Amino acid sequence: MKYDVYGVGNSLVDIQAQVTEATVAALGFPKGSMTLVDEAAQAKVLGSVAGVPFHRCAGGSAANTILGIADFGGKTAYAGKTADDELGRFFLEDMRRMGVSIEVPPAAGQTGTCVILITPDAQRTMLTHLGVSATLGPDDIDGNQIAQSKYVYVEGYLFAGPSTRDAALLAIAQAKAAGVKVAFTISDPFLIAGYRDEFWELIRGPVDLLFCNLDEARSLTGLTDAVDCAREIHRHAENVALTLGANGSIVMHQGDVLPIEGVEVEAIDTTGAGDMYAAGLLYGITNGLTWRSAGRLASHAAARVVGQLGARLKRPFTAAEIADLVM
Repeated sequence: MKYDVYGVGNSLVDIQAQVTEATVAALGFPKGSMTLVDEAAQAKVLGSVAGVPFHRCAGGSAANTILGIADFGGKTAYAGKTADDELGRFFLEDMRRMGVSIEVPPAAGQTGTCVILITPDAQRTMLTHLGVSATLGPDDIDGNQIAQSKYVYVEGYLFAGPSTRDAALLAIAQAKAAGVKVAFTISDPFLIAGYRDEFWELIRGPVDLLFCNLDEARSLTGLTDAVDCAREIHRHAENVALTLGANGSIVMHQGDVLPIEGVEVEAIDTTGAGDMYAAGLLYGITNGLTWRSAGRLASHAAARVVGQLGARLKRPFTAAEIADLVM
């Protein structure tokens, strides 16, 4: 196979800034959540952090995971829409510099942005202006690249828009037609209220691996206990990866409950923890690791990204580190 994973998601330039609690409170958005905003609101957000040091990189949930897999040494491709503007060119250059194949033609308009406000308690409040990423459509999905991949990875955020939803469903359909496995991440608990039935249809049908956190699992199943939630989802999905924050995760495979311990870390920024966890697990299972070993790698990857600023590993794992983790 040419690619380990073909990702589909929103193409956003992440702009991260450390701010005070007062800054977040003054903006009036729910702390610790992701909120979709229009262009004017995003301009106000950017104005509120003017003069504050910031970091920017190619981002979006699935893009973070694809970049994480590339950081591990995996082979990846990605479908996401950018504009022919400075931010769009930055996004494409950043992805391609990491070895990610991305061939979606740019669109007229503005490249999407996600401003991530990080407070001293390591919580991240995300304000997302989708820009032209919301125009990703079926024509942007490359069936040839999908057929040359071991997995297709789709983010749940795509179901919030008709065009992006159609792109996601086509990628899933083309994967199944080509005998390619499908991984799906719920992305955010708020999506379940609007798309519960559709998500369950995917879980019962084409999804081979579901990623979710405990809040999402509880909302999906109506259950409380993490293992009960994982077992219920595993009744329908071949594989499940349920993250538990500092308490690690639960991986379900072939009917087995594989508890993956958390890694102690001083949290600086929780941005991208779930995305990096998915990167570690997907890299592992597409590169010969057992599910338990892949889960251990995923847990360590999530901890490392939480202990730094930004969703991209500043210190990627070496081959020796990976070998030590999976023994």
